[in-house]
Amino acid sequence: MLLNERYQVIRTLGSGGFGETFLAEDTQMPSHRRCVIKLLKPIQNNPQIYQLVQERFGREAAILEDLGGSTDQIPTLYAYFQLNNQFYLVQEWVEGDTLTEKIEQQGLFSESVVRELLANLLPVLEYVHSKRIIHRDLKPDNIILRHRDGKPVLIDFGAVRESMGTVLNSQGNPTSSIVIGTPGYMPSEQAAGKPVYSSDLYSLGMTAIYLLTGQPPQALEIDSRTGEILWHSHAMNVSPTLMGIIDKAIQYHPRDRYSSAREMLQALQTGGNQTISTPTLVSAPPARLSSQSQPVVSPYSSQPTPSPSGLTDLQKILILGTFISTSILLCFLLIKSFQEVVSKPQNTQKTSSTEPFASRSTVVPTNPTQSTVSPSNVQQSLSLGWIRLGSVNNTLGTVTLGEPLIKTTQPVTISPTVVPSIGTQVTVINGVNLRKKQPQKPDYKLAERTGVVVVGQNLVILNLDYFVDSNSGSPYTTVWAEVGL
Repeated sequence: MLLNERYQVIRTLGSGGFGETFLAEDTQMPSHRRCVIKLLKPIQNNPQIYQLVQERFGREAAILEDLGGSTDQIPTLYAYFQLNNQFYLVQEWVEGDTLTEKIEQQGLFSESVVRELLANLLPVLEYVHSKRIIHRDLKPDNIILRHRDGKPVLIDFGAVRESMGTVLNSQGNPTSSIVIGTPGYMPSEQAAGKPVYSSDLYSLGMTAIYLLTGQPPQALEIDSRTGEILWHSHAMNVSPTLMGIIDKAIQYHPRDRYSSAREMLQALQTGGNQTISTPTLVSAPPARLSSQSQPVVSPYSSQPTPSPSGLTDLQKILILGTFISTSILLCFLLIKSFQEVVSKPQNTQKTSSTEPFASRSTVVPTNPTQSTVSPSNVQQSLSLGWIRLGSVNNTLGTVTLGEPLIKTTQPVTISPTVVPSIGTQVTVINGVNLRKKQPQKPDYKLAERTGVVVVGQNLVILNLDYFVDSNSGSPYTTVWAEVGL
């Protein structure tokens, strides 16, 4: 088949609801270079609609030309044309394997390979988003690892396909009747026809999970209370740092994700280089998944670094001396800081609420299921940060110690499921984000997330705070706690 009296079709690469994709040769080029031709069909055969589709197709083709001409990780647009009321794109043929094909050939990707892949794709997404374009169909099938250099290439942007779904609404205005995206890889706002830039980051995060676990999105369980995608148990060899980065990218609400591809890239680049940071708590993998029991991963541990080769004895002595000196200095500073914390009198009665927690006129019921630690141990407990415990059923901004915690839009995260007192030991029953501090008035914006506390972790309550978040629309008082080990 010869298209437009120029392009000789070699074979069909794929077909779907929007048309077909062919591999072809350009007979009017001396090299007879290969190219990809995409045939796109409007969903309505209507002269008025056709004119609108034609105009929109031209605009989207111009955008593809601009994108492909500025980076080698998006295929170059060679030409576009119309034939028999159908629309054609002629694009660069990228010789390589899709991520789907790659995982079928070699199995799961290692963490280092996934990190490298993300580091190569995020700058491309940043550029695409700077052009006010959202890809809308990021998934393993639409990312090709190019044979000649191993670089990932983004293909099949959704905007051109969306133009084929143009219809007229009841007011006679043009609108799109289709949603572009792949179930499981696209977030809820995109499924509702309202994608945002972080929708692409969500899709990229889901793609990373597939590469690390081999589990397609439909095979992963979802926490019915939080909407959280439960994938960690399938990725026991993935570091807490990368887990945290992916978790943030796939948050249900766009406001909880990275605000931009650049921010996600910075987290990827800096997260793995932090030698001492607020810990991300992880639990030991279930024994049934491994023939050998594995210890809890220490948040302070780092990967061993091979010793440099070719160093002289003097260089080795100098390096060793520098390491020992630095270690002694760090130990001195840590001991001094610890002594200051222990010697500083604590007022555990106050929180950042407008009123002290214990100053409320409340009756504190005894709860025999709660265990407590002595005040001295509370003082010496290492603060990890703040977590949300749950909500209480009132609108007054008051909380009673021992009052039952209830589920609102977020789950109760601790057991016993009551408002604990200072010094109480609790157990985490729902994974919860660990933050530097509790949300601050007046807008209650969430503080920076420093890690994740996982199910089964035992914690000590060091401080409490609570408030009615006027921005959330919730009729309940939210309870937060500073926790330690």
